[in-house]
Amino acid sequence: MIIPVRCFTCGKVIGHLWEEYERRVKNGEEAKKVLDDLGLKKYCCRQILLTHRELIKEIAKFK
Repeated sequence: MIIPVRCFTCGKVIGHLWEEYERRVKNGEEAKKVLDDLGLKKYCCRQILLTHRELIKEIAKFK
């Protein structure tokens, strides 16, 4: 629903990276290159951004 502020496993702050990651991937850049440029080296941090889906708009309908 909402991107986590910190990585669940290692605790690195990653929440501020979501908007730039999403913008760059939508503009056609390869996800691997974007994650490398953002400084995400650990697989735990990378998987949070790779698997995140924006569901807040869909869930808000049912409030």
